[in-house]
Amino acid sequence: MRSSSYLKMALTILLHSKIRSWLTIIGIVIGVGAVVGIMSLSENMQKDMEARLSEMDLTAITISPGSSKAMMAMGPGGGGGGSSSSSEDTNLTKKDIMALRSVDGIQYMYGQISGKEDVYFLGEEAELSITGVDPQVWQYATTDTAESGRLLEPSDNYVAVIGSGVAEDVFDNEVGLNQVLTIAGKSVRVVGILESEGGSGDNSIIMPIDAAVTLIEDAEPDVYDSIIVKAESMEIAENVSAEIEEKLMLSRHVTEKDQDFSVTTSASMVETASDMMESMTLFLAAIAGVSLVVGAVGIANTMFTSVMEKTREIGTMKAIGATNRDILMIFMMNSALVGLVGGILGVIAGSLITALFPLLGMQMMGGSVSVSLSPRLTIFGLTVAVAVGVISGVVPAFQASRMKPVDALRYE
Repeated sequence: MRSSSYLKMALTILLHSKIRSWLTIIGIVIGVGAVVGIMSLSENMQKDMEARLSEMDLTAITISPGSSKAMMAMGPGGGGGGSSSSSEDTNLTKKDIMALRSVDGIQYMYGQISGKEDVYFLGEEAELSITGVDPQVWQYATTDTAESGRLLEPSDNYVAVIGSGVAEDVFDNEVGLNQVLTIAGKSVRVVGILESEGGSGDNSIIMPIDAAVTLIEDAEPDVYDSIIVKAESMEIAENVSAEIEEKLMLSRHVTEKDQDFSVTTSASMVETASDMMESMTLFLAAIAGVSLVVGAVGIANTMFTSVMEKTREIGTMKAIGATNRDILMIFMMNSALVGLVGGILGVIAGSLITALFPLLGMQMMGGSVSVSLSPRLTIFGLTVAVAVGVISGVVPAFQASRMKPVDALRYE
């Protein structure tokens, strides 16, 4: 027989068992759609991470109070976080900065405080993150750039640089340059608006630390929520981090057992985030893979039923000259068709799932991820579906091909 004949007969079998075939196909659609959707999301998250890495300062090192076993270190220069530690023994102070002056490889270093306060603008109120930094150092150490206005300068006091989210989204009226925010009863003038990063920093207010101490509740002079260090290069950041840890353990008279501070590099934070994302993707893909296994069982079940229903036809075909190979190819083609149809619909379902992520406002890594289905994943989805169909149909097709014509014709 020709391949066209195999395809025609396989298609006839598929069409003559509509309900059973479509129920089987639905299993493949769910499995392929879930796998393709999850892999598409993972792929786009990876691209988003790589884009952010290209903009991230991998020379940044963050020192935070408290052991890393008890808390996660804040991101360098970030605007989130709580108030100063209540324990005097674990506070980071100006003494710690002085102790680190002798560490080689440090380009810039400053302490910062952070907290959330009610901010008023033109009669509206919003609770926003306030970050106090040393303006003399911060303007050189930060990777932030001003979209309009300027960064903080050494002579500044009650002025602030705000994220684009504060400027455009928080209040009904946009906050522009030289406009005044009221924080804890004090007037704070806006001197700069930062470029959007698509993260939580867009909703932060950054101001000189001397002024921030008077505005943030429980903040104290020369006591910091974190100390930000910028190494001279990315290559030596890990070594500088290790030396900082060693120096602080000596100056604070602690050991590894009772260490009361954490030292975190940007590179290690990125690596941790990447590992977590990969683990999550593998877990979700494994769950989606279960749907494919269920679909494969469904195909095998449908094929066994088709073989039983077509027993007399198989006997007739063999009686008029069909070979074992002909029968095998017909049923293998049938199972491949089931997989292909399920794969096509599964890829369509996967693309719809992919399109829904941005519509649902998914926030990944601090910002919305633009998700699209790549041609590579489309081909992958179709290939997996056909492969599942073929593999599931091997045993039933082989069973059909081994039938003896006499026994098949006698079958009731």
